[in-house]
Parts: sequence; structure tokens; C-alpha cells
Amino acid sequence: MEEFDVVIVGAGIIGCAVARELSRFRLKIAVVEKNLDVCFETSGRNSAVLHGGFAYDRGSLKAQCCVEGNREFEQVAKELDIPFKRTGKLLVGSSKEDYGALKEVLEQGRENGSEGLHLVSKEEMKKLVPWAKGEIGLFSKNSGIMDPFQYVIGLAENAKQNGVEFFFGKKVNRITRGEKGEFIICAEGKQLKSRWLVNGAAMGGAVISEMAGIPGYRTTAGNGAYIVLDKHTGKYLPMPVYPVPNNSYMGVHVTPTIDGNVIVGPTGNEIADGDDYGVAGETIEYLAESASKIWPYIRKSDYIRNYCGNCAKWYDSSGLIYDFRVEIRDLQAPRLINMVNMDSPALTSALPLARRCVKLIRERERLEANPDFNPIRKGIIRFSEMTDGDRQDKIKENPDYGEIVCRCEQVSKAEILQAIHNPLGTYTVAGIKLRTRAMMGRCQGGYCQMRLVKLLCEELGLSEQEIIYERKGSYMFTGRVR
Repeated sequence: MEEFDVVIVGAGIIGCAVARELSRFRLKIAVVEKNLDVCFETSGRNSAVLHGGFAYDRGSLKAQCCVEGNREFEQVAKELDIPFKRTGKLLVGSSKEDYGALKEVLEQGRENGSEGLHLVSKEEMKKLVPWAKGEIGLFSKNSGIMDPFQYVIGLAENAKQNGVEFFFGKKVNRITRGEKGEFIICAEGKQLKSRWLVNGAAMGGAVISEMAGIPGYRTTAGNGAYIVLDKHTGKYLPMPVYPVPNNSYMGVHVTPTIDGNVIVGPTGNEIADGDDYGVAGETIEYLAESASKIWPYIRKSDYIRNYCGNCAKWYDSSGLIYDFRVEIRDLQAPRLINMVNMDSPALTSALPLARRCVKLIRERERLEANPDFNPIRKGIIRFSEMTDGDRQDKIKENPDYGEIVCRCEQVSKAEILQAIHNPLGTYTVAGIKLRTRAMMGRCQGGYCQMRLVKLLCEELGLSEQEIIYERKGSYMFTGRVR
């Protein structure tokens, strides 16, 4: 049985942020994740927006952490080498009621400390987003877009570089206490002992909480479906455009991605099964119809993919929980920290939330700084973003840069090999996809998928029958492939 100072359950944005912040101290830390890699659930299935903090209840932890996370993100993106743009965001309305609602959002945002907010006329809206539809708007200058995959991967890789251990494919199935009150975590044949336990399990968080000593929570899934549009639509959308929101749902919006696509969504349904990622045909029609009311460039010929994200909706005895909770109950479950209700805007708020988690530990024991902590992580350099001169230099340095594996996204063999041999050790097709954008272009892997499989087999000594797409059991082949 391996012993740790802190074990974190869950390798989404929250778990990886906590791991990275705790690695600033002399601690032995582990992250246990049921999936085969980071970012396979909620953290990789969202709108990828850096929120401004204006849409959350006054004085709430969501508002505080969102504003804090927004302000620091240039530095975070620089340290972790994350693609990020502060594009701004436009909320649009058409009626007197919408105008009143936008004024309320403006006032709420200013009280929350959100900066760069102002109401705009129709004429001003047209200058910001010429193709947006509406009569009145609210502009948030400091909102932006990011690569959520690279953010989670960057946090995890930086934590790993600073000594954190990751255990993938290990679903926690039992938590008990040892003789000295330490946690004994059993995870599919793996046993870990730890003084502290951080519950960042998202959809499984209520189950982990009960196992560890705090019962009374239950979760459902907030279900959000999206359409992905072809890159040529990106020129019509310089920033995210949203309808008038309420404090629990931002509505169907359109968002440019950091790579030039446009995503349309999400829906806002609540479902019981957090593993249900299906998107029905009528849902796609609903998304297109709803989004067309604020932005008209939605055509079926531009659809290249759809996807769905499920975020945990937490309930206690009082009903649905709306705010974040970073919770410790010393008498009931000492040294357990519950990260409760980490839904939107958790992507923007991840590091502020992680610091609050660390603060709870530091209030209860002295932590010694890690003198070797390094906040810098370098990602994979993209061939598609190089100048012609840099490309020639890279090819001379490494001929693998001269072999394009994914034509749509211009991903080279050198990038695929770097992804296969990444610090976290992924071996799935989806893991390579998230790290390189291979299979994310117009053809969605029609050209490059089998090339990725071939490289995985060659580099890791796997047979075709052993290749997994994403989750456990998602084998791609039942026999030999020609």
C-alpha cells in the first residue's frame, strides 16, 4: 500500500488545479481518476469560455472565484502554455424586458467586481459583432476563450513535473479509516493510504463524499448538447454571443473556439444518467433554431460534429445547491475536503478554488514550501501555427515534422509522437486527439484516424485489438485490420 500526504479523487479541472497548487509544498500527492486520462468528462465538454463573473449571485463564491480567475488568466496561460484570447463577450436582447434584465446583470456584475462592462446600442453592437441580431446589448470586455483540453492537460502535466503521481483507470470503490484516522482508498485493486483526501470527483462526488464520511448529498447531471461548425464560419463571429441570461442558465449561445470553429449550445436539461452523452436529432434542430435568433450563420452544411457535456448538479436536504462549496467538517470527517457543485464557471474559477482548498489545509497544519516548484509547462508546438521559415527549420531538425498525419488540422508526425510520449502516459486515440487536434477537422478523422492507430501500435508495442478510443472497453477493432 502506497502512502501519501494528500490523495485527490478526480482528474478534471478541479482535481488537476488542486494537485498543481498543492505541489507548491513539500507533500506527497496522488490523483486517482476512473478514466484513462484527464479531461474525458465535464472539463473537456463545455463552451471553453473565460467568464467575466457578472452572471452570478452577488457575493457568491462563484462570483468571487470567477472574477479572480479571470483577472489572473494571462499569467496562468503564459505559465502553462495555454492558447487563450481575451475576445470580449456580447449579450443581446430585443425587448424592454431584456433591457431591464441586462441592466440588472450590469449592476450585479459591477457589485461582483467584474470590470469592463457596459450597455451598448444596436449600432455599437454591429461594430462589435456585425452579424449579431438584437436591439440592445451588454458588452463584457474581459471575457475570452481558451483551449479547455490544454488547460486541464497543462495543469496535470505541471503537477506531474512537480512530483504529483497520477493513477488512471482506477475508480474508487471503497474508502475506510485506518487506526490513526488516515484514509484507506481502494480503487480497482489499488490501495492508497493518505492523511488528507480531496473530493474533486464531479459526477461521482456525492458517492465519494458518503464513502469518506459526509452523507446527505445526491447528484444529477446538467446535460448540455452542442453543435460544432466548420472553421470557415469563424470569420463571422469575433466573440461569444449570448442571449439574456438568468443566474442558473446562460442559454443557447454561439462561441468561437480558439482554433477557429464555432460551437452552438448548450441545452440545459437535467438527466439522471451522467454517462449518457447522446445527442438526439431534435436536440440539434432546437439548438440551431434557438441560436439563429441571435446569430444567423447556422447551416446544416457546416455541421462537422456534435457533442454533449454533463456537469454534476448537487442537492442536499434543502434542495438544489447553486453556489460552489469548498467544504471541510472537522468533527464529522476530519481532513476531508469536499469540492461541492463545481459546475460553471469552474473552468474560469479552478485555480482560485484550488487555493481555497489549500488554505483549509494550511489552517490545520504547517506546510513547507517546495523550493523546486516550477510553474512553467511547455505544450506541444503546433506545426500549423509556424511560419514557413520555422517549418523548414523544424523539418531540418526533425524530419518527422515534414510528415503530415492530419491534413485538416496540419498536424505532423512529430506532434503525434510527442503526444504519445506525454508526461501523463496516455495510450488512447482520444488522448492524442485532445493534445494535438488530430481528428478535429472537417473530416473528423476520416483521413488520419488509422494513421494515429498505426503510430500508437508502433510506439507502444500494441496490437490493433488493444487500441482504445477513449473509455475503458471502447476497443476500436475486434480483429486484425488491413
